Amino acid sequence: MAIQGPIPISFHQVFPHGCFIVGEVEQVKDFDASSKGRTVYAKDKNTGELVWQVAVMDADPTVKAGQKTVSVKILSPVQPIVPAALPGLPFVPVEFDGMTVTAYVAQNTGRLAWSIRATAMRPPRTAAAPVKASAGKDVAA
Repeated sequence: MAIQGPIPISFHQVFPHGCFIVGEVEQVKDFDASSKGRTVYAKDKNTGELVWQVAVMDADPTVKAGQKTVSVKILSPVQPIVPAALPGLPFVPVEFDGMTVTAYVAQNTGRLAWSIRATAMRPPRTAAAPVKASAGKDVAA
């Protein structure tokens, strides 16, 4: 099979309606390497980068309530910075770059699940401002 490892994917394929941060950025612990009193943090097998995670809420209105919140793991040598909050919004909108997904079978349900990873997070790109028509002229945007 030609597919080996994580599958590259765009942010808009994973979150076509966008997503919002609903948790703190936390460093992922390597439970296998850690022992009592000694915490070891996870590193990506392929890149050696530290692994961080943040909970996000999918803004897709058709997603079931129990599936709205997912964890995105971010590979970075330093803790990623959460974008600034926007006035009037209860949650911080965010987009991710360098996204990949990896399929696995969830142990608790026996169903197919996806591990979502990224290399960076940032504020969402804003849409271009609408073009204003000058008096008496039609302007195509």
